[in-house]
Amino acid sequence: MSATADKGRSTARLQVPSLVVGLVIMLGGTVYPLLMANSKGQADHALASLLFWAMSAGFVRGFGFVPESRALRWLFSGWACLAALLLAGAIRLTC
Repeated sequence: MSATADKGRSTARLQVPSLVVGLVIMLGGTVYPLLMANSKGQADHALASLLFWAMSAGFVRGFGFVPESRALRWLFSGWACLAALLLAGAIRLTC
């Protein structure tokens, strides 16, 4: 890649808080799968989807990857990770 192609891009760095969120969700869901279940023990698909979104955004942003597409950049941002985590927490508290 030439120097002119890299001119407008910033170098992304490791984002530790996002990476920690992704790792905690991954390990928590592996060790305790009932984390993603409702009070009856059935899978809560909305909760699981939000946790998986937070985990994915945490990994993508945590490792420093910043997509070029504006929509993907927002979906995998640290703020999206936090929003998905807060929504998952709200769903978990209401069940």
